[in-house]
Amino acid sequence: MSMENIAAPPPPPPPPPPSVSSKKKLYQALAEGRAPVEGDHEEARIIIGQRESSFRKDLQWLLFNKYVPSLIQDGPQCGLVALWMAAHLLQPSQTLVLETLVQTAKNNGYTEQGEMFSACDMAKLAEEVCGCRVQRLSGGMMGGNAAVILKHLAGGQPVLIPYDEDFNHEPCLRNGHKAHWAVISGILLGLKQGCVDSKHFPPDVTLPWLHLSQNEASVSWPMDGIEEVFVLAKQGKSLRYQLWRFELVTQSNSQLNEMAPQRASDGTRYVLPVGGVQEGLAGQVLLLHTDTQIS
Repeated sequence: MSMENIAAPPPPPPPPPPSVSSKKKLYQALAEGRAPVEGDHEEARIIIGQRESSFRKDLQWLLFNKYVPSLIQDGPQCGLVALWMAAHLLQPSQTLVLETLVQTAKNNGYTEQGEMFSACDMAKLAEEVCGCRVQRLSGGMMGGNAAVILKHLAGGQPVLIPYDEDFNHEPCLRNGHKAHWAVISGILLGLKQGCVDSKHFPPDVTLPWLHLSQNEASVSWPMDGIEEVFVLAKQGKSLRYQLWRFELVTQSNSQLNEMAPQRASDGTRYVLPVGGVQEGLAGQVLLLHTDTQIS
């Protein structure tokens, strides 16, 4: 038989297309090969400098921040990732494994997929896993709660906050359909002239109109002198800090009323508290304290 008549073996079948679950989300792809800017003030100064023209020069600007590391979430883990970030601020010398958080939350019945639709459950999880004391505020972020939140952040301790996430990860108003968690680790205050003592809060070298906190616990500032407030936040879809107006975060946090209809009907099981998203998240924030005793 001639060699020309022997049929060549068929080519191997093409590999199967990747499943949807194995495809990287855009935010995951963008984060690959990058690293966060470390340091309490470094990235904040960059952001503030880029937006310098938007800050009133008739005010004195005072920056407080304590660095939290970044972690990109995989699936609906935004709350657990935000807690992981906050834990590293509270206990920088200890290593908390995200899988430990996820498994503990599942074992306690707080989550099925990594989602956290209950601020109450998040508080209990934080106390169990991080060994911290959690103060849960309800009723929104204005009035007396605003003063408590700002004092807590000025003291160098983190806040966990649920909000609606826009396409650029900033707060928006979607009725809870884009419910997401972030950790807030700092504040930028616009104060009336004369409220900031440059001896205690030295001006920045590159932005002389910006004053930096050095020893948060020893110096206070008058609440009635505050004209504008921004918060520094991180969340699980970006390595970068973001600077948000306090009023916008407040509005977003207060209107978390329901789960997105498409998510509610996608056949996936989620853990929802009695009363749903509104009862579990709306108007609530968590203040994480390193001290375990109520003063």
